[in-house]
Amino acid sequence: MSTTTTGTPGIDDSTRFGSGQPVARIEDKALVRGEGRYTDDHVLPGQAFLAFARSPYAHARVLGVDAASAQDLPGVIAVFTGADLVAAGVKPMVNGAPFRRPDGGPLASPARHPLAHEVVRYVGEAVAAVVAETAEQARNAAALLMVDYEELPAVVDTRQALASGAPALCPDAPDNIAAEMRHGDPAAAQAAFDAAALTVKLDIVNQRLAPSPMEPRSTLAWLDNGRLTLRASSQMPTALRDAVVGHLPGLKTEDVRVVVGDVGGGFGMKGGAYPEDLVIAHAARTVGRPVKWQAQRLEDFVSAAHGRDVEGSAELALDADGKVLALRVHSLANVGAYGTATGMAIQMLVGPWVSTSVYDIRTIDLRFTSVLSNRAPTGAYRGAGRPEAIYLIERLMDEAARRLQLDPAELRRRNLVRPEQMPYTNAMKMTYDVGRFEQILDQGLALAEWNGFEARRAASAARGRLRGRAVSTFLEWTSGNAFEERVDVRVAADGFIELTSATMPMGQGIATSYAQLAVDVFGVPIERIRILQGDTDRANGFGSAGSRSLYIGGSALKVAAERTVEHAKGLAGEALEAPPADIEYRAGRFTVAGTDLGIDLFELAARQPGAQFTMDATTKVTGPSWPNACHAGEVEIDPATGVVELVAYASVNDIGYVVNPTIVKGQIEGGAVQGIGQALCEQMVYDEGSGQLNTASFLDYAMPRVDGFRDFKTAFDTSVPSVTNPLGVKGVGELGTIGATPTVVNAVIDALAREGRAEAASRLQMPLTPEKVWSALRASA
Repeated sequence: MSTTTTGTPGIDDSTRFGSGQPVARIEDKALVRGEGRYTDDHVLPGQAFLAFARSPYAHARVLGVDAASAQDLPGVIAVFTGADLVAAGVKPMVNGAPFRRPDGGPLASPARHPLAHEVVRYVGEAVAAVVAETAEQARNAAALLMVDYEELPAVVDTRQALASGAPALCPDAPDNIAAEMRHGDPAAAQAAFDAAALTVKLDIVNQRLAPSPMEPRSTLAWLDNGRLTLRASSQMPTALRDAVVGHLPGLKTEDVRVVVGDVGGGFGMKGGAYPEDLVIAHAARTVGRPVKWQAQRLEDFVSAAHGRDVEGSAELALDADGKVLALRVHSLANVGAYGTATGMAIQMLVGPWVSTSVYDIRTIDLRFTSVLSNRAPTGAYRGAGRPEAIYLIERLMDEAARRLQLDPAELRRRNLVRPEQMPYTNAMKMTYDVGRFEQILDQGLALAEWNGFEARRAASAARGRLRGRAVSTFLEWTSGNAFEERVDVRVAADGFIELTSATMPMGQGIATSYAQLAVDVFGVPIERIRILQGDTDRANGFGSAGSRSLYIGGSALKVAAERTVEHAKGLAGEALEAPPADIEYRAGRFTVAGTDLGIDLFELAARQPGAQFTMDATTKVTGPSWPNACHAGEVEIDPATGVVELVAYASVNDIGYVVNPTIVKGQIEGGAVQGIGQALCEQMVYDEGSGQLNTASFLDYAMPRVDGFRDFKTAFDTSVPSVTNPLGVKGVGELGTIGATPTVVNAVIDALAREGRAEAASRLQMPLTPEKVWSALRASA
């Protein structure tokens, strides 16, 4: 369990650590000293190690696995194959998504066994597992394991997968379409396009990305008095526990415990269970010893869930004044070899929910197709569907503004949903509770000094640089579609208050924010607060994803803390021989109103059975929160090399009430760096002939570097709190990622368009590498 506490208690200066203040993260003292406890830091007596043998082929029939080729090697304890797991009753991964194919049939996807059984469908898919005394012995034995493959035709490109005669991954989907959804009114949209004064259309690719947390996946499983315990690097311990129970034979929920300590980043990638988790759990049960797997970086590149990978066309119809009449999108999502529920829902539901963003667009025609291919499966990655949708609409907005010769900010202004329209239900039937989008736009333009651009552009030109700018106005949906969390509170005589939640820290500072909220209610120093997370024996719930931790988990914590104080007033009344209605509470002390008679909070706990009192509360918020923002950026391009430099970035973010400004600023700016990385450098590249992943290391996969970013201006607007939760907060973890990508790309296109290269620039696809930009400059020169 992740436990966060700090130093020596005292009850004097509590309020300066409450919410709304830039309290230093209480997690950091241990983490920066190297005292964090990640999964790989845990070593159990008798612990063995597991390594996977992975497919070198993108598509192949597994004719046989010669376990004996590894079984006799030094230190090897056991070898597991796909056939072994099937024989042992380990079930294939459950999809469970309620989608349908274009022919009306159910979702089609190959059965995904924890170890490939009979067929492998992407490079890196686990075929066998070796358990040995040491990690090195396990890896060496896995590398020497003899697997007999019959290579099959493979396809990794999205459109090639849809072509007639393409290799099919699933008998139920000979066309490689796993599922398809259509939203809106096609006839109405066509009528709008027929009547439009202007239509714009773009072919857009949202490339595949690697989430790349600092800590790769890691799992340790063991039996403890007959119970199976997993310690894992996970955002969702309850989901992991339920997956183990659901896939391994003979287990009930109470038979399995999942514990999570420190987690070195998740970004959505560590939600739920992976096939590897099930294999490790099965291995530990089989060999009767603790079994640990620590993924190598290469393994995360080839087999962890990837993000994005969407391409298609997007169109806007506008009248002569620039009012958008309709939005039409046909999107193809390459979901890889297996259509996971998360990977498909992100593209077919979550993205569409925000497709019209902050704009008042009533008519839509959205068609989303999930395509199977011999790539690794996709899943959640920071933003998860919303970056893809916002990228489409923001690219279209800039293209339309250019064609109408309007300031891009002015075109956006003309289409914004107005405050008087709130609550506003968009064309996807999603209701925004609050929002003043024009107010945010105005502040964003001011912070970015939008009107001073021409002078800065002239200065850049004087230095031989091309300068471009862009503004994005957008929103996001939060919650993960799970609106409920429970928090348990324990006040103990030892002077500490423990609050337990199923949400998970991954480096985002959630324990500090929770502790601040507890300080607000209890009025004790933050040092007296313990935030406990990551133990399914203590708390169960959805976990942390979709920017839901604070606005749902934090709301639950506030409610639970308040109920604890109210409960304790009754106990204090008994101790002080006064009616509960006469009991007042402030700063860790109960008093009888109008007297100096009182009792300390922890002294009261000491008088209770077990020297403590407890309370729990399950809180449900009434809907998603809708954080929104205006991000603006400027780039300079070296025309001789095509190198793009981000020279200015400003954002104003409407995130409701701010619990910790420092943490929020870090979330927004860190997220923006990830969005900028997609715009300029990151891309997973598969070889179309062999299906090999060409970017399977940081030597080949370009991550954004700190020297590429400076002078971020980040501001908050807290004037419009959310009304869906008692805190008034809005999720913030993904906002920066969503806004940064279109802002940077549109700024580059703007710079090129100002040089007369608009047509070539509009065809550019991410990442905007120097070679692409340089070529675009030459293409129309």
